[in-house]
Amino acid sequence: MDVALKSYQLQLRKVFPVIIVLISLSLIGTIYVQYNWLQTMLIDKQEEFKWKMTRGMDDVGKLLMDQKGTLPSLKNYRTKPNFTWPSEQFQMELMKPPTIAQKFTEFEVNEKLRKAFDNQGLHNLKFEFAITSNLNLLSFELKSKGYLKAEEDIDTTTGNNMMFIYIFQPPSGSDLENLVPEEIMSVIVPNVKKIILQQMKWMIVGAVFFTIMIIAAFYVTVTALLRQKKLSEIKNDFINNMTHEFKTPLATISLAVDALRNDKVLQDRTKMDYFSSIIKEENKRMNKHVETILQAAVMDRQELQLNKQPLHVHDLIHEIMDNYTLQLEDKNGSADLNLSARQDYIEADPVHFRNLISNLIDNAVKYSKDNLELKITTHSTNKNLVIRVEDNGIGMSKETVRRIFEKFYRAHTGNIHNVKGFGLGLSYVKTIVDAHNGKIKVESVLGRGSAFTLELPLLKKKAVSETADIHHHS
Repeated sequence: MDVALKSYQLQLRKVFPVIIVLISLSLIGTIYVQYNWLQTMLIDKQEEFKWKMTRGMDDVGKLLMDQKGTLPSLKNYRTKPNFTWPSEQFQMELMKPPTIAQKFTEFEVNEKLRKAFDNQGLHNLKFEFAITSNLNLLSFELKSKGYLKAEEDIDTTTGNNMMFIYIFQPPSGSDLENLVPEEIMSVIVPNVKKIILQQMKWMIVGAVFFTIMIIAAFYVTVTALLRQKKLSEIKNDFINNMTHEFKTPLATISLAVDALRNDKVLQDRTKMDYFSSIIKEENKRMNKHVETILQAAVMDRQELQLNKQPLHVHDLIHEIMDNYTLQLEDKNGSADLNLSARQDYIEADPVHFRNLISNLIDNAVKYSKDNLELKITTHSTNKNLVIRVEDNGIGMSKETVRRIFEKFYRAHTGNIHNVKGFGLGLSYVKTIVDAHNGKIKVESVLGRGSAFTLELPLLKKKAVSETADIHHHS
């Protein structure tokens, strides 16, 4: 089984980077295609905008030329009294026909341009215009108020303000052909890029939205893969730990049973009691392991039910420490109890809270070398009881401190299985502390030891007095 698990884990490690690279390349390629598509759409929209502007100005130019009219008919002049050919009035009109600027006002030209742009789909378009003579381009016959400022911005920007030119030309064969001086109408549209981006707003929003969705899917996929990889490693560690934890007592029980079958042992009552006690102790150890796993299953299903009762924490700590006398002697260690809390009365589940404190002490004993120094101190604040369990053991790295309360997590100690357990103890402690509305934090320095600090809400004074009265009357 170990070989199969290691083979599967090795395959997972090889496949995982490949999956990450493929997904990353797909994501980068998708974003690149989206970017190029938006760039192409921006160019197309610019060309479309230019075409609409040209069409709108062309419509206005033809309309202005049509409404401007043609030269007066010679017949009208001949019917006038005192008419002499060629009259001065006719010569003046012939030499200087009316221009667009003379025929129309700024407001009229502006309205015609606005209506033409609206017809082209360019609604609420901001623009400035001017009409000049081809003979003198620097002299404006007609211009809007903001034209000069907009013209200056063309020189200082990178094409964001765009100018469009239309040349007025009389229709071919008309009376004004070759007689009217050419006039030029220029229209400047500020912030063209902003206008085009506004038109592309929903396309951009859609592209960004779906890109974010793809990135989110990528993140979820990678997170799921990492979690799956982590669960696979946890499962392997758990199976290995469980194998070691059950193999030792089973081997011991097997040896004890074989010894009991020996005739010499059967005749010696003392030896029979000795091997029987070994079987009983190992059986207790296995039952404890099974109970630990079942507790983890209960916590996983969130079915933990507490039977909270008022209890004195100091008394409980003394009782628990009495059970660890042999373990401390085995480590050549000592326990220093400084239980100085003025108030140690809390409401807690006696069984689970006892297990909580036992797990912290057991953790300190297991992860320590010889000459263990265990310190347990308490003090109380207005609302909380603070319990601190400190040791001078092997300590933990920052990574271990960060993950110490994760289920099944155990600090790596190489291939040597020198520390017993499933990695459930501190996860159980964290669950019980949370269930009692408390807090727990850990401080540790690698090679120097660790310290766990618990904060649990004290039983209110009113509840304490009522409990004391009940005990007194009983």
